[in-house]
Amino acid sequence: MIKTIAVIEGDDAAPEAVRPTIELLGKLNIGLEFVYPAVGEAAERETGSAFPEASRQIIDDADTTFFGSTSGNTGNSLRYLRWGKQTYANVRPCLHLPGCASPLKDPDGIDFVIVRENLEDLYVGCEGPIGDLAPLRLVGRTVRRPVHELGEGKYAIKIITREATERVVRFAFGLAAKRRNHLTCATKHNMLRGSDGFFLEVAREVAAEYPDVEFDAFIVDDFACRMIREPKRFDVVVMPNLYGDILSDAAGGLLGSLGLAASGCFGDDYAYFEPAHGTAPDIAGRNIINPTATLLSASMMLDHLGFAREALRLRDALLRVYAAARDAGTPDTLTPDQGGNATTTEFCAAVTAAL
Repeated sequence: MIKTIAVIEGDDAAPEAVRPTIELLGKLNIGLEFVYPAVGEAAERETGSAFPEASRQIIDDADTTFFGSTSGNTGNSLRYLRWGKQTYANVRPCLHLPGCASPLKDPDGIDFVIVRENLEDLYVGCEGPIGDLAPLRLVGRTVRRPVHELGEGKYAIKIITREATERVVRFAFGLAAKRRNHLTCATKHNMLRGSDGFFLEVAREVAAEYPDVEFDAFIVDDFACRMIREPKRFDVVVMPNLYGDILSDAAGGLLGSLGLAASGCFGDDYAYFEPAHGTAPDIAGRNIINPTATLLSASMMLDHLGFAREALRLRDALLRVYAAARDAGTPDTLTPDQGGNATTTEFCAAVTAAL
């Protein structure tokens, strides 16, 4: 059966990683069809809209979407993929590939996943001047005075709902049950008792439904320390949106580069996949962006589409390319962020050969 993938290449250097990845996927000959909705500046020039209705329909009709990274030009399509399609669980694996230039002395065996609630928290985007809060007469729990009297400035509202928390925690428990049966929750519940405290409270309620999965919880700053000192103790970690965004990038640093950080966003009815490294505008046009995160995101996408064997083959090929560089004692086949001098195209060619 043909599976249709909507491809949005993204901005700056992102297309330089997406294009060879799509070329590699096409060579698998497993019935993948790629469609390209017009988005961003090109779409605006052609249609007057950065995200026209026709492009939205292409995404709706596709089995999934493969997204590069956005610096804003393609942002409307990303907002639709996230909030429009309600992809509430952002899954970010932290898997060490032997041969990667990790800053850790002994990174072998690091294999955990951060599940980030993807739709609310501070990312609801409800912000404004502090003075707008005056009619509410809100008194800060710590400052013990009306917050609108604190001075000129801005506010942002943090939203944690039961529905969103329950569904992302259940998703995380389901993932842990398929892995090593251990789920960790990380929140700032000691200070943000009403919001993060509520996230943890709901997580503990859901934990009762999964007696076979070990559950523990840490204050998020404690978790950040443990993630660096003892990363191999973790299996699946669930956390609110902001912490998940920041700490999953930090987890990429444990591996050796944001160019290694894959990502998939899952909802009840749709999923899309994108690397977590951003658009790397400083190296755009140089053909040196590390495509590993893009390729690993593609592997996650293949799993989602039902091509488990091909997903495993792709991950194995990446492992062998890095292992070969390690065994040879030289990173020349790797991209510059890994100490090598290979171009993006050359690295993808090595992975293709390894397949």
